[in-house]
Amino acid sequence: MIGRLEGEKVVGIKQTTKALKNKQGKVLYLAKDADQKLLKPIIELAKTNSLQIEYVDTMKELGKLCAIDVSAATALIL
Repeated sequence: MIGRLEGEKVVGIKQTTKALKNKQGKVLYLAKDADQKLLKPIIELAKTNSLQIEYVDTMKELGKLCAIDVSAATALIL
């Protein structure tokens, strides 16, 4: 996996959902250990928007990739 997610992005379930509803985004990153009930609607939106979906092993790892000090369930490259 890459060392860091570069470019403009949004992080977190709420911000990712908002961006996807506005037809924004190019690549969606999801943490495998995040609550699948929360991720399901995001995955559906991403598929509707024909986005590439990438998986990261843990929420902690995704947070580090986003250069934040907390865990993250989702990240969306805009």
